[in-house]
Amino acid sequence: MDVGLKVFYANSDGETVEIPQYYRKAEKRLSRLNRKKSKKFRKGQPQSNNYQRDRKRYARKHLRVSRQRKGFVEKEALCVIKSNDFIAYENLNIQGMVKNSKLAKSINDVAWSTFRQWLEYFGFKYGKATVAVAPHNTSQNCSNCGQKVPKSLSTRTHICPHCGYVEDRDINAAINILKKRLSTVGHTETNTLGERFPLVWLDTSCQVKETL
Repeated sequence: MDVGLKVFYANSDGETVEIPQYYRKAEKRLSRLNRKKSKKFRKGQPQSNNYQRDRKRYARKHLRVSRQRKGFVEKEALCVIKSNDFIAYENLNIQGMVKNSKLAKSINDVAWSTFRQWLEYFGFKYGKATVAVAPHNTSQNCSNCGQKVPKSLSTRTHICPHCGYVEDRDINAAINILKKRLSTVGHTETNTLGERFPLVWLDTSCQVKETL
């Protein structure tokens, strides 16, 4: 499967799941609550009851967004695991990607890391293979003929000039990821028993820095 910022994921069967965008939808409300709270902050003094009330409202809204996101990715991961015998996905360097300030907020909102952790957890629990494959050229290569077809991030349709194959960009990438898994090249199986236990790592924070 191929995760993305336009759709939550696309699979090799041509199915896509939309991104719920919980933080994006709550962003204006969160900003208003934060501004309201900040206006009541008194530096170097005990904080008023009104400030404490608004601070709690702001924190509750963040918590709600976090719980919505966590519930969504958990449900989708379980559905994927129960519907497939094995799952292949890109071994993305998410920590490196969030250093891009233009993408960081969107990447945090789709919660790829948490989704992968749930996939690995449920994969182990239900005895399904979960495999991370090298992402190199999965979006650029044609899944039909294998030729490289360079495209920018804004290009949403894969059109191969070599064989004429036309497909959604994300679905084309998902097919390439599956083929990489089947070729047993450049992948690491991740559901073996070891020290990794995803439920311990799951971060339920909203990934947004609070200001006073």
